[in-house]
Amino acid sequence: MSFVHLLVILSVFVSIGGSTAYIRDTFKGKTKPNRISWTMWAVAPLIGTGAALSSGADPWATVKIFTAGFLPLVILLFSFLNPKSYWRLTLFDLLCGFCSVLAMLLWLVVDKPTYAILLAATGDGFAGLPTLRKAWTHPETETGITYIMGLISVLIILPSIPQWDIPNASFQVYLIGINSALIFAVYRKKMFHVQSV
Repeated sequence: MSFVHLLVILSVFVSIGGSTAYIRDTFKGKTKPNRISWTMWAVAPLIGTGAALSSGADPWATVKIFTAGFLPLVILLFSFLNPKSYWRLTLFDLLCGFCSVLAMLLWLVVDKPTYAILLAATGDGFAGLPTLRKAWTHPETETGITYIMGLISVLIILPSIPQWDIPNASFQVYLIGINSALIFAVYRKKMFHVQSV
């Protein structure tokens, strides 16, 4: 087993640790997942995985994309086990979900693996907006350690990317951005001692 393979395995275990914390808090009713976000966070990376593999991306680098889809699917399923963990959806959430689905449908029309990866990341980004907004206004309904672990897991895997191109690196770069934004949204009040309005 190579050093690259060890990085991928370590990254996956870090992601699993972060997701386990989110599932625990969801099960307790402390964390309230936005189901639009978690549904599309599952779908977009799983499509991205297929697109990356079909365009010749390195399978070990693609494992992280798969993990980025599979773990949200597990979190989504657990959100149905505790009725108190449900977050009420707004028109904004539904519009973001629509845009996310639209990006996925465009992938089917375009049928180009490189474009599919970019559209999957775009769809994932639209899916993240409802949770980002919720984390900004109600940070107590999110488990921030999940996003910290998500960021760490992406940073761990960066040296395993064999070639910095769209198939191999674009989703990793996106994951750095969304996890960083969510960490800031969850912890900004604590970092800057901002009073609730």
